[in-house]
Amino acid sequence: MEKKTLGIVGGVGPLATMFIGEMIVRRTKAAKDQNHVNSIITNNTRIPDRTAYIMGRSEEDPVPVMIEDIKKLTSIGAELIIIPCNTAHTFYDKLQQGSPVPVIHMIRETMKRASEQQAQKVGILATTGTITSKVYQQAAEEFGLEAVLPDEAIQEKVMSIIYDNVKAGKDADRNVWNDIATFLENQGCDRIILGCTELSIVKKEMDLPDFYLDSLIVLAETAIEACGYDLAE
Repeated sequence: MEKKTLGIVGGVGPLATMFIGEMIVRRTKAAKDQNHVNSIITNNTRIPDRTAYIMGRSEEDPVPVMIEDIKKLTSIGAELIIIPCNTAHTFYDKLQQGSPVPVIHMIRETMKRASEQQAQKVGILATTGTITSKVYQQAAEEFGLEAVLPDEAIQEKVMSIIYDNVKAGKDADRNVWNDIATFLENQGCDRIILGCTELSIVKKEMDLPDFYLDSLIVLAETAIEACGYDLAE
């Protein structure tokens, strides 16, 4: 398979962008520099907040800015695009229409992976914007999975972890995280989906088990193989 150059629309958020770059390197089977995925990364922190726009708290549409970044990446050689932000996939159809090259859909790929792992009932941890847009619920239905959502109180704790901790550069509160996990486990979930790339940082920092399916890692691995490279064993 011919090797492709990967474009990463980053800044959504900045730490998750750096993390997926690292994961692409670590998850690629390589013995030298030249065996790694050739990639181009933007880290545009000026992309408007996706959740605020979806929830009607902002009139700043993030789509034109992301399409502009996609076109910048493709103009300098990107042949495949990934966007390490689950909430941004609310606008996937518009983003793909505005892109000269394919854009990997991280949410569908994550649910496909959950299905391949024989999951049946999956808890969804994501921003309120992602939950409201129902992109995970729709993907779950597509792959025959039952999606379980946090109640209002637990969702507030999820958003606090994302915005007050990770996006603010702070460690997540383990007690708050335990409350979130316990709620979903009590609902009988056999997988918990980390459907926000900030939560991927939590998984790394807390060394959470594979019971938590990380959408960012799924995206990284999918991108590696789509670009014609092998995964590390």
